[in-house]
Amino acid sequence: MFVDPEHDHRFGTSATAGERSMLVDVLAAQRTTLRLKCAGLDTELSRRSVEPSTLSLLGLVRHLADVERRWFRRVLAGQDAPPLFSSEAAPDRDFDGAVPDPAVVAEAWEAWHAEVAFATEFVTGAPDLDIAGEDSWRGTVSLRWVLIHMIEEYARHNGHADLLRERIDGAIGV
Repeated sequence: MFVDPEHDHRFGTSATAGERSMLVDVLAAQRTTLRLKCAGLDTELSRRSVEPSTLSLLGLVRHLADVERRWFRRVLAGQDAPPLFSSEAAPDRDFDGAVPDPAVVAEAWEAWHAEVAFATEFVTGAPDLDIAGEDSWRGTVSLRWVLIHMIEEYARHNGHADLLRERIDGAIGV
């Protein structure tokens, strides 16, 4: 198990909390889950699932850094912030470039932490959940929608992380 259930407070948010608090706390719990699934690993994070897939824990960290960057920096904050690990020409580079190199691992975590910090600060400073940005895929999106989408994105990928981590060293748990 990654965390003793008695000491796991990731999902301790009140089920009757306000909307903003609940969304922020559930997203934080999903982010923490990703960190837990990757804890104690270095270059092993790059181990692939099964061929021909390039899915790996390191790829997930890189992918989620880019996803955080897209929604919070580019769409909601309106910054000129191109993806760090993928591009239109190489849309799967976040996974394909996840190689067993300590520098690549460090770069991925540094980027992910920076994007999560930016997103956290942005959400904290937002006057309400109705602020909006323009996205080429979805059109106008609210902060509310982005938070829900991010929870879904992490939850889906944390399911992948469960299987990837178990393949690496047999570790299981929530």
